[in-house]
Amino acid sequence: MREDARETEAKNPAGDADAGEPGRRGSGELEAEVLGALQRADAPLTPGEVKDLIGGHLAYTTVVTILSRLHAKGVLARHKAGRAFRYAPVSDQPGLAARRMARVLDEENDRAAVLARFVSSLSESDEDLLRRMLADSSLAEPDLGG
Repeated sequence: MREDARETEAKNPAGDADAGEPGRRGSGELEAEVLGALQRADAPLTPGEVKDLIGGHLAYTTVVTILSRLHAKGVLARHKAGRAFRYAPVSDQPGLAARRMARVLDEENDRAAVLARFVSSLSESDEDLLRRMLADSSLAEPDLGG
């Protein structure tokens, strides 16, 4: 591997094509910025409203692309409002993290092994918290978004 390629990989382990270029951010950063704006909003937003909220530094078409990708990933709900769609998060941050964890688990053949490794990697306090939560039926949520 060439030296400059190793340096780029070290700076950008996710492999985002546009990360590492001066003045450009990875798509994950843009998605996080857009999702953050939607989570702070009191109601579903149009792409134009999202663009205004995040400062207008992105092209409208870029915002539409990001919103469409987040919708395709199941992170956003959308409904038609006139000629545009309005977008809203399907869950809060903890709910989205739980969805990501469930997707990772769903991709593995040996769920028991994955869960065992996950639990064994928890800190003692997190393991105690998990045990208390599993024992407390009042904490069970029927739909964790997964």
